[in-house]
Amino acid sequence: MRIYLNENVLEAAYRRIRWVFDKFQNVIVAFSGGKDSTVILNLALDVAREKKIDRLPVVFIDQEAEWQTAIDYIRDVMSNPRVNPYWLQIPIKLFNSTSQTDPWLHCWEPGAEWIRPQEPNSYTENVLGTDRFSRAFSRFPKAYFRAEPVAILGGVRAEESPARLRALTVANTYQGETWGKRLDPKLPHYTFYPIYDWSYTDVWHAIESHRWAYCALYDQMYQYGVPLRSMRVSNLHHETATEFLTYLQELEPQTWNAVTRRLAGVNTVNQMQSSWYCPKELPWMFSDWWEYRDHILNTIVAPESREHYRKQFQTYDANYSRHQPAMDRLVKVQISMMLVNDLEGTKLTPFRSVYGSYSRGAGVRGGIRAV
Repeated sequence: MRIYLNENVLEAAYRRIRWVFDKFQNVIVAFSGGKDSTVILNLALDVAREKKIDRLPVVFIDQEAEWQTAIDYIRDVMSNPRVNPYWLQIPIKLFNSTSQTDPWLHCWEPGAEWIRPQEPNSYTENVLGTDRFSRAFSRFPKAYFRAEPVAILGGVRAEESPARLRALTVANTYQGETWGKRLDPKLPHYTFYPIYDWSYTDVWHAIESHRWAYCALYDQMYQYGVPLRSMRVSNLHHETATEFLTYLQELEPQTWNAVTRRLAGVNTVNQMQSSWYCPKELPWMFSDWWEYRDHILNTIVAPESREHYRKQFQTYDANYSRHQPAMDRLVKVQISMMLVNDLEGTKLTPFRSVYGSYSRGAGVRGGIRAV
């Protein structure tokens, strides 16, 4: 059940951000160059001005394989005299969803030919204690602010996932507020999501009505007919972003050339396009989707990754085996995961949001056939 307040989402976001500034001595904006973090940045700058704070810390963890248009916009943001920039161009590794044989991008790897030069004032030493991007934001406060109280403002919205809606509305994060999470159980480090209840139309309305600058890549995607909900300006090889590689060659040819030199598989994805994803119709030579899934697992997936997928699939198959609609959807998600090298199971998140959890049961259809 949703409870509506007697204030609009803009007023609520300002109220939440003011509360964060009142509670924490260090308030930081997590910035990606996307529309949501653009809204968070501008709201936080407004509140910082009210609080007579001269410079607002803004952190961007650069994944190297980024749109140049996004980097140009981020560079403008970081050069704002009211921003204290933390531009991290540090050695981390990310899954490369365009290749089974070259599954990692080692961002900013020493001695490698990078996609673009590092920024003159960026942080280049990894002091986070992790080499994984997924853990970088949670480690950032401890590395740069030690034991001081820290609140990171992020642009997560519940509209993007029912699971996010549940997570941001039921559990106490800090002093009774639920719209965030604690980053470290031993330290006063938190992330808060002040626009968690915004829709994507609220985001664009705020940007337009306030005349806030935003990444011009959104305009280019709009001209290509990309749906507003599907637009993404983050790294180019993420498992949810590979479809945009079809635009990269035309929109940013220099970036395209640099990315194809750096990342195996990018040109293959561009050539195959929709064939890179799970087909809408079962290929005629297979008796069912489970046989097709197992064929991909045993032939296309790199040998060192097969057991990882096999164990994960067995767990999910057992959990959902009593719910046939869920199983019919699950097997196609599993196929998509393997095709884009989604070892962390990112594509399973929206599936869980729709189908929830089911008790384990017998009679898993098909089983996974190893070779």
